[in-house]
Amino acid sequence: MKLIEVTTPAHDRQFLQVHVDINRHDPNWIRPLDNDIRQIFDPGKNPLFRQGKVIRWLLQDDTGRYIGRIAAFTNKKYTNKGDDIPVGGIGFFDCIDNQEAANKLFDRAKDWLQEKGMQAMDGPINFGERNNWWGLLIKGFKPPVYGMNYNQPYYQKLFENYGFQIFYNQLCFYLPIEQGNPRQLQARGYDVHKRFAAKKHYHVKTIEKKNLRQYARDFMEIYNKAWAKHEGGKTISEAKAWKIFKQMKSIIKKYTSWIAYYKEMPIAMWINIPDINQIFRHFNGQLNWWNKLRFLYYMKTNHITQLVGIVYGIVPEYQGTGVDYFMLVEAEKDLKGHTRFTDLEMQWIGDFNPKMLGVIEFLGATEDRRLATYRYLFDRNKEFKRHPMLN
Repeated sequence: MKLIEVTTPAHDRQFLQVHVDINRHDPNWIRPLDNDIRQIFDPGKNPLFRQGKVIRWLLQDDTGRYIGRIAAFTNKKYTNKGDDIPVGGIGFFDCIDNQEAANKLFDRAKDWLQEKGMQAMDGPINFGERNNWWGLLIKGFKPPVYGMNYNQPYYQKLFENYGFQIFYNQLCFYLPIEQGNPRQLQARGYDVHKRFAAKKHYHVKTIEKKNLRQYARDFMEIYNKAWAKHEGGKTISEAKAWKIFKQMKSIIKKYTSWIAYYKEMPIAMWINIPDINQIFRHFNGQLNWWNKLRFLYYMKTNHITQLVGIVYGIVPEYQGTGVDYFMLVEAEKDLKGHTRFTDLEMQWIGDFNPKMLGVIEFLGATEDRRLATYRYLFDRNKEFKRHPMLN
């Protein structure tokens, strides 16, 4: 077997093709858009190149057939709560069902990361935000939502046989939207909603395309107060928030995302987007001009039946007050009164986050898939510790 560093356009095309070759016969697999993967490794499009480094390899067997791939990266700002050592990342791993081949890929990534001063590696993770391409699928092998990793079941064996241990589980939950049923949530939520509805200073707005810049600012304010701790303390700027909302503009649907306010201060949010993978599954990884027209057509004809929950947060001083129940009941009324969506999947919640798991219990959602973020300590005598629980 032979490792080849990705350095040419031909190598880049093969890096994408390995993923296709491994998964092409799986009816649940949806091919990611080629450009979505390419831009991760493009210094002109991925700002993380300003604070990190990345390298990719392909693996050939003795006949010259490509049988695996992997990326390794460092990111100065990549941290998790409780980390006391520098940790690098691996991702975009694919391999045939052969432990020797997998070990060759893992070993090369480990050696490179050690050369860069890292003492552990997490994977499979993204050289980018945690909402995309993060974790190894170990339960719930059904069609992935947009931006979610999909892999063959035997990958878990390849990781764990090498010595990776689960750093945390990423839990995904499913909730049917029972159109026609006005009271699907737990009963106590409606009592809380009634109490908040009687207070004139509390209100909930659905995010819509008009006034989108203001909603982006409100998102930033809540995120930086409440949700950034999930990202190792990283906050976002107003410019970054606006960039996110501009990117979502073409898929934002009224009555699918909400922000709760006290007077005019944003205090809670629940952001959902249509699962555009229900469209992209027909595009074979290409978003050319014809597929862009098809995408617009599908969006306008309600081709998408599933929503994906991507962000949920409450500013600390309002946590435990019940304002989230107030927002969720308002959301239920909007979803059932103004949309035709039938399914909701919430992505993803760490098993170290009991508060969010409590929200899931209130919603009555059930776990439908699980991904794992693994960690491998280079010092095999060092005590392994899982991600600490959030307060």
